[in-house]
Amino acid sequence: MQLTFDQRVALVTGAGRGIGREIAESLAAAGVTVICVSKSDSSCGAAAEAIREKGGKASHLAVDVSDTAAVQAACENLLKEFGTIDILVNNAGITRDMLMLRMSDEDWDSVIDTNLSSCFHWTKNLLRPMTRKRWGRIINISSVVGVIGNAGQVNYAAAKAGMIGMTKALAREVASRSITVNAVAPGFIETDMTAGLSDEVKEMAQKTIPLKRFGKTSEIASITAFLASEQSAYITGQTFSVDGGMAM
Repeated sequence: MQLTFDQRVALVTGAGRGIGREIAESLAAAGVTVICVSKSDSSCGAAAEAIREKGGKASHLAVDVSDTAAVQAACENLLKEFGTIDILVNNAGITRDMLMLRMSDEDWDSVIDTNLSSCFHWTKNLLRPMTRKRWGRIINISSVVGVIGNAGQVNYAAAKAGMIGMTKALAREVASRSITVNAVAPGFIETDMTAGLSDEVKEMAQKTIPLKRFGKTSEIASITAFLASEQSAYITGQTFSVDGGMAM
């Protein structure tokens, strides 16, 4: 099946590396104009440049997604330039792992602000033009941890579970405007983050995965691109686990 897009503009947060960059490249390859957002100007700039070198259309924007005022200002400028952001992929995220009894308030707040609150602020500030256009795709990149939990990650699990709840509620609010809202919940994926794990930890992790391997960033990008396409118009409020069977 050939996915189709009709002169759409997408914004992908956390697009400087890993899953976010793969999603940005996948959308651009399908003809979507992509705005690559990350905290690091150099990383999102490199992602946008790589897309342009392959003939795609991309720009970049360095924003600290945990800074509410910065997100609001960025959205105002983007809407002046593009009119509407048709596809929003909330992917930016961090981890600050620690058992709850040892977790600091700062570790809790930083993860919630970056992973969950940023999702709210990007969506709120970009949503109204979608409603006027009566078309939109919002895809929230959650995690298997938000579905099944994980010791040492109460902050991350809470944020990612919150994204799923937000997805379901917002999907009901905007369905009448032909805007779909879905979540993707990756499991262990081959990224810079998992590359830093010891062989022992990787081996233990793979034992919990029925398919016995880590996923690829391209496997997350594929389903995200589908959910952003014209072909996904009758799918909303859903969470798609891409985790090798962990959350069965």
